[in-house]
Amino acid sequence: MHGLILAGGEGSRLAAGGIAVPKPLVEVAGKPQIVGLLETLAALGCSSLTCAVRADFPAVRRLLDGRRFGLPLTMVECRTPSSLHTLVEGLAAVAAGPVFCSMVDTVMRPEDWRSVYRATGAQLENGVDAVLVVTPYVDDESPVYVSRQGDAVRAVGGAPTEPRCVTGGVYGFSAGARRAAAEALGRGVQRMRGFLKALVDEGRRVAAVEVARIIDIDRPSDLQTANAWLAARER
Repeated sequence: MHGLILAGGEGSRLAAGGIAVPKPLVEVAGKPQIVGLLETLAALGCSSLTCAVRADFPAVRRLLDGRRFGLPLTMVECRTPSSLHTLVEGLAAVAAGPVFCSMVDTVMRPEDWRSVYRATGAQLENGVDAVLVVTPYVDDESPVYVSRQGDAVRAVGGAPTEPRCVTGGVYGFSAGARRAAAEALGRGVQRMRGFLKALVDEGRRVAAVEVARIIDIDRPSDLQTANAWLAARER
C-alpha cells in the first residue's frame, strides 16, 4: 500500500487556543506530528509516501526538505476548499495501487498503527472497496458515526450509534474507491464524510477496523491529552 497524509486544514481551533505553529508541526511524543506520521508509515511498510499540505504552510516544506524516510516522498502543495478536495488532490499524486491514508491530526499507539495497517491491507486484498478505521472513543464536536454488522459498514452519518463507533481519521482505499472520490467531487460532494457516506449508500463494500482509542488533535486540550496518554504508555 502507498502511504498518504492529508494536512490541508487550517488548524483554526489550535490557533484560537494559542498554538502558533501549523497543525502538522505540533509536537506529539517529542516530534512534529507530520514527521512522526511519515516515520510510522515508512516503518509499517508503505511502498511510497505522499503528503498533501496547505500551500500557506511553507514551514512544513522547509521541515521536510532534505529529510529521508527511506522511501520516495512526494509533497503536494494544496489550496483546497474542503477535505474531499484535499483527498482527491493527494490521491492524484499517488501511484496506482491501494492507499493507506491518514489525516495529519490522528494519534494512535504504535501497536495500534501496526495492527490497523495489517488489517487494512488484508481487507483490501479480500476485495473491499474501502476500509474505515473506527473507535468507540468519542471526543469530537462533530463525530462521524459508523453503523456496522460484523466488520461490514452499513451506514455512515451524524446520528449516534449504539454501540458508539466513530471514524478515526485513517482509511484504506482501493483503486475503485480512488476513482469514486473524484466522481463524488465532480457531483458536488465537498467533505470526506459525504464521500464515505456515498460509498456505503452506493452499495460498495466498506469494512471497519476497530481501535480502542484514537485522538484527533483539533484543540490544545487534545494535544495535551495525546502527549500525556503516549507518555503514560512509555512509562
